[in-house]
Amino acid sequence: MFRKMPFILLAVILLVILLDGFMSLSVKAFLYALSLSIKSAIIFVLPCIIFMLLFKTLSKLASSATKIILLILVGVCCSNFISTMISYNIGAAIYNLDLSIALPKDLIELQPMWSFNLPKLIANDHAMFAGIILGIGCSFFVPRGSAKLSSYFDTIVDMILRVITCVIPVFIAGFIVKLIHDQVMKSIIQDYALVFVLVAAAQLSYIAFIYLAANQFKKAPFISSFKNMLPAAIAGFGSMSSAAAMPLTIMGAEKNSNNPNLSRLVIPATVNIHLIGDCFAIPIFAFAVMKNFGAPEPLFMSYLVFAMYFVMAKFSVAAIPGGGIIVMLPILEGHLGFNSEMSSLITALYILFDPVITCANVCGNGGFALVLSRLQGAFVKAKPATPTNGIAA
Repeated sequence: MFRKMPFILLAVILLVILLDGFMSLSVKAFLYALSLSIKSAIIFVLPCIIFMLLFKTLSKLASSATKIILLILVGVCCSNFISTMISYNIGAAIYNLDLSIALPKDLIELQPMWSFNLPKLIANDHAMFAGIILGIGCSFFVPRGSAKLSSYFDTIVDMILRVITCVIPVFIAGFIVKLIHDQVMKSIIQDYALVFVLVAAAQLSYIAFIYLAANQFKKAPFISSFKNMLPAAIAGFGSMSSAAAMPLTIMGAEKNSNNPNLSRLVIPATVNIHLIGDCFAIPIFAFAVMKNFGAPEPLFMSYLVFAMYFVMAKFSVAAIPGGGIIVMLPILEGHLGFNSEMSSLITALYILFDPVITCANVCGNGGFALVLSRLQGAFVKAKPATPTNGIAA
């Protein structure tokens, strides 16, 4: 089901569109209420998922605490942040395009059959910081206990995510019913065809620049390094999983690197946290969704705060279709003013575009390993030789 999720979601959307004329108002209200209830349950368990994923990821990385691990973590944060900030300019440009939807006059919006809201026991940012601090701290002071707890958390999260994966189609279906009932679905599909192209172009351009810069803007090495990553990129596109494509990513990175051992360390450590594809897709989709729903364009400082939380949340991305967007929904709602309809739409867009996003993530990870390899090579060359027997080499 993991690999087929975008196709399942597309089939669900088409099915809802075809059956819309045969659905009574009560059936539509039932489906919409069910989607809202599922969203409430997902939001309720998100702090636990975020905490456990962050604890597991950072405890494993910190347990191998070396200078290169620290360099990788800093590099991942900087890379994700730069990508997210570049997306602000692209998103702002898209916001100024004519993407607004003319809603019908005298519109009677679909109302849910019932209201189900679970209490929020802990804020997501609190869970995020707790996972970071305890994950790193426990790995240093109680490494064995940290490893056992990480394994336990891994089992729990896997069970929760399996359930979420099964209900995602239902979660999306109810909101699609509402969008069709409110007569905005057709306009949204037409508008987002352009946005999809712009997101893909932005991802490709930025990743190409990384490979060009790493190869000192030389054409032949650039083409060669990109060609070496092509099998991994295709695997990522087809499987919608960076982890599934990881063996090919490592092989491609080793061919591009002067230090194969570095590639074997960098790729597994960053496969689920260095996500250039997400850093472009989610913010750009967010701007387009805000424009379509008439929400105000975020100020730069508001977006800067959003970007910081966004980068930290990347360490807790769930390994399911749409996992990159699900953990971001509270951040989008808290810092960019998203409501339930906006959250459901950006989730659907993300999952439908997931093959391209994953492909970009895989290529971005290969580029990241290539840059670190080049930096390490330059550092070794620049480092003075160690004197031997009192005579400088």
